[in-house]
Amino acid sequence: MVAEVSEQAVRAREFDASGIGADDLPDGLVVADDTGRVVCFNAAAARITAVPADLALGRPLVDVLPLEDLKGRRWWTLTDPYGGLAIRGGQPERNLLLPGGREVLVSARYVRAQPRGPVCRVVVSLRGTEARRRTERSHAELIATVAHELRSPLTSVKGFTRTLLRKWERFTDAQKQMMLETVDNDADRIARLIAELLDISRIDAGRLELRRQPVDIATAVGRNIHAHISAGQSPDRFLVHLAHPLPDLWADPDKIDQVLGNLLENAVRHGEGMVTIEVAPAQAKDDREGTAVTVSDEGPGIPEESLGRVFTRFWRGSKRGGTGLGLYIVKGIVEAHGGTITVGRGPGGGAEFRFILPVGAPAYLA
Repeated sequence: MVAEVSEQAVRAREFDASGIGADDLPDGLVVADDTGRVVCFNAAAARITAVPADLALGRPLVDVLPLEDLKGRRWWTLTDPYGGLAIRGGQPERNLLLPGGREVLVSARYVRAQPRGPVCRVVVSLRGTEARRRTERSHAELIATVAHELRSPLTSVKGFTRTLLRKWERFTDAQKQMMLETVDNDADRIARLIAELLDISRIDAGRLELRRQPVDIATAVGRNIHAHISAGQSPDRFLVHLAHPLPDLWADPDKIDQVLGNLLENAVRHGEGMVTIEVAPAQAKDDREGTAVTVSDEGPGIPEESLGRVFTRFWRGSKRGGTGLGLYIVKGIVEAHGGTITVGRGPGGGAEFRFILPVGAPAYLA
C-alpha cells in the first residue's frame, strides 16, 4: 500500500513535459484518490496548512484537511464528494476554517473517469487570505480617504447654496458672487477627486484608455505653469529649460497634462524655492527614442527611507493636504504610455521627479 501511494504521489506531481510540478504552483494543491487518501500535497499546501507533506501523503483527506465552515460545520460531511449526486463537478471557492480558526480559501473539483461515474480523484485548491485582506484594507482606506476629502467641499457647497436660497435678498451682488465662486471651486475639487477614483480603478484593472495624438510637451509645460501663476504663484518661481530639437511625442494630451499638473503642484505645495522644469531628448526603455521631463524644487526633499513608497497609494510627503493618490496615478499614467518615472534628490536639495516617455509614429503605437 505504501509503495502504491508513493507511486501515485509521484504521478500526481508530474504535470507535463515542461517540467512544471505541483511544488511550482503558487496556490496549495491537494489531490485525493478514489479511496479518499491524499496522493499529492504540494509545498504551498504545506505552508498554508502548517502540515508537512510527508505527514499528509497516504492519510485520509478528511483528516489532513479538517475543514469547517464559518458556522462550525464539517465541510467534508456537508459536501460529501464521494457520494451524493453523480452530476456534481466540485465546489466553488469559499471561506473555510482550518484548526485554530485560520481562514483559507478552498475550492474543489471532482474528477470522474466517465460521466456520472464514481469520483476517482478529488482536487482541492487552497489559497491564503493574506492578499485578500491586504486588498480589503486598501479598499477600506481608500473609502475612508474619499469620504474625508468629499466631506469638506460638500459641506461648503451645501452651506452656501442653502444660505443663498433662504436669504438671497439680504446679500449684495459681490457677496453672492463670492459664495458662488466658492461653490464652483468646491465642485471642481469634487470632480477632480471623482476623476482620481476612476483613474485608480482603471489603472488597477489595466484598462486605462489612452487617446494618443501629437503632443507639444513644451506648450503643455507652459500651460501648466501659467495655471499656477494665475492662481497666485510668482512667475519668478518657475525656471524652464527646453532642449532643441525635441522628438515628436505621441501621447494622450489630457493624461500628460494630468502628470505635469500633479508634479508641479507637488513641487509648489510641498517644496520650496525655485521650481525647475527640464525637457530634453532621452533614451526610453528598450533603447527607444524618448522625451524626458524633470521637475525639481529646492525644498527639504524626500527622506531616503521614504523614496520607495512615494508612488504607492496614500503616501503623503507632508501634512499640507492632498489625498495621497496623485503620484500613484502619475506612475500609472506614465507606465501605461510605456514610460518610466523615478524620484530622487535634485541639484537644489529638494525632490526631483523624472519621467521618460517613448516616442513613435501612430503606426507603431496602434
